[in-house]
Amino acid sequence: MSRVLDVQDLSVTFMQEGREVRAVRGVSFHVEKGETVALVGESGSGKSVSALSTVGLLGESAQVEGSVKFKGEELVGAPDRVLRGVRGNDVSFIFQEPMTSLNPLHTIQTQITESLELHQGLRGAKARARVLELLEKVGIRDAERRMSAYPHQLSGGQRQRVMIAMALANGPELLVADEPTTALDVTIQAQILELLVDLKRAEGMSLLFITHDLNIVRRFADRVCVMQGGEIVEQGPTAQIFSAPQHPYTRNLLAAESKGQPTPVPGDAREILRTDKLRIWFPIQRGFLRRTVGHVKAVNEATLTLRSGETLGIVGESGSGKTTLALAILRLISSKGPIWFEGADIQGRKSRDLRNLRRHLQIVFQDPFGSLSPRMTVEQIIAEGLGVHGVPTGQLERDLVAEIMAEVGLDPTTMERYPHEFSGGQRQRIAIARAMILRPKLVVLDEPTSALDMTVQVQIVELLRELQRRHGLAYLFISHDLRVVRALSHKVIVMKQGDVVEAGPIDQVFDAPRSDYTRQLLAAAFDMTSIGAA
Repeated sequence: MSRVLDVQDLSVTFMQEGREVRAVRGVSFHVEKGETVALVGESGSGKSVSALSTVGLLGESAQVEGSVKFKGEELVGAPDRVLRGVRGNDVSFIFQEPMTSLNPLHTIQTQITESLELHQGLRGAKARARVLELLEKVGIRDAERRMSAYPHQLSGGQRQRVMIAMALANGPELLVADEPTTALDVTIQAQILELLVDLKRAEGMSLLFITHDLNIVRRFADRVCVMQGGEIVEQGPTAQIFSAPQHPYTRNLLAAESKGQPTPVPGDAREILRTDKLRIWFPIQRGFLRRTVGHVKAVNEATLTLRSGETLGIVGESGSGKTTLALAILRLISSKGPIWFEGADIQGRKSRDLRNLRRHLQIVFQDPFGSLSPRMTVEQIIAEGLGVHGVPTGQLERDLVAEIMAEVGLDPTTMERYPHEFSGGQRQRIAIARAMILRPKLVVLDEPTSALDMTVQVQIVELLRELQRRHGLAYLFISHDLRVVRALSHKVIVMKQGDVVEAGPIDQVFDAPRSDYTRQLLAAAFDMTSIGAA
């Protein structure tokens, strides 16, 4: 095997507010031709910075030291013309969130053609033929029609396939995939990983794969480099790292998986929530008079029950109706069919009548940074609901904030700080504290762990279990991570295109699924045996 990438003693330093921040410290690794090497570690460990620094993509604020050789040619300190020749041609990148990486104002064809023009001089019919070939290669159905689509007109999986097509446009020898599947459903995730394996073999590429998901690494990589605090603390063949990890941090990462079961629901637990054939259809209106010509059937006849201290998991792919169902239960969008909360039908109630109920119906969102105001202190964020619902302010308010912060594992002395001063896991704890300070009876958890590292996921799941046990909370838990669903839920419903295709106790549904769709989801989440290391 010949060495494609050779990184030796790489260090990266940034200047922030007049002080030096060393993001990468003495990192050394290599990638052989046709090999898949995984960089793993938690957020902030230096994975992405290490990868971006290899071809000088960090900007002028970064000071890069050490050696990065691509096929023997030194890139650290190389002229811009040399780096431009390597970027996109020899080394290509696939990033985590394609929606932010793709230009919303240009069609897919225009964006892929731009790379072909820049690096190969292809234009007109030749460029169009190459774009069509690339889209078909990455599995875009009806590729000729999709060429004229804009990013927002494609699903998450389709957008990621477009990003892969752009990366492959100029036949790179090294593909750098930076968390390419984190935001995707389990079935789409399996498809993208399978696609990368097939393309790597067919094109003879090498792959540098950056991720925090060790379940993917186990089946996908030839070698693993484990990063912590800007350093590689352990590296070696995948089988060796997983079977006999040497470093304590590696052992902690491998052990970080949500396991166990929630506390059993007491037999005399009261019913908190019930729906009967709940339907959510959005009208399609056309013409000058906006006549209804049809409906988008987001949810069809969803029937469910939930008791105090119980968790109902809601699973399914994007667009299946999971979040729409939860928002209707919270009376945040319109629906048809009764919704009983503590025995009373809340479906027909006006907004004024619902206000008294709102404190008992709370929600925790997927992205803690996006759902927290950057202009408010943590104290203001957590206490905001107290004022809305008439809880007395003053010293009592501050005491309540301190109490709930301590309960969710936050230091109350930090309440005057702002969200950007906290880690992702801490921000999610702030979001949970904001919901819990009102002492709700029902909490909707909308993908609360999907944006978090594995070790932080485990901490949040344990926190949610403890809060449920202590306060008898009822949870509606929406997620595409079926491992976390199993660890937190008593019951589960499986949704597909607005229909509930299967429902029941979590062990019954997961161990003996009746629906083909459920079996497909479970195979994608727990098996992935078809995704093998190259």
